[in-house]
Amino acid sequence: MKKVLIVDDAMFMRVALKTMLEKNGYEVVGEAENGADAISKYSILKPDIVTMDITMPKMDGVEALTEIKKQDPNCKIVMISALGQESWVKKAIIIGAKGFIVKPFKEEHVIKTLSKL
Repeated sequence: MKKVLIVDDAMFMRVALKTMLEKNGYEVVGEAENGADAISKYSILKPDIVTMDITMPKMDGVEALTEIKKQDPNCKIVMISALGQESWVKKAIIIGAKGFIVKPFKEEHVIKTLSKL
């Protein structure tokens, strides 16, 4: 069972993702509401996959991705962004994100994206 860390500043989005993932056989080992929190939880929880929102307070998802890549060059992080953030997504892919999901998302797309990792 793949372990997932969900990173999003919106609680409803974390709940929606957690419900979706657990229903499809993933184990959600933690949640973070900003990039700084994600970095510390990543090093403690050692998840197989991270779903990372881009726009968050304190530290955005691209900055967090950069820091986590320094800790673990093999990390598997999927960026989640709202429509219109294509330049951020491209930057994240260049830095090393393994994929991206656009909000609003459908369950099938989330599971398909994560199952490729």
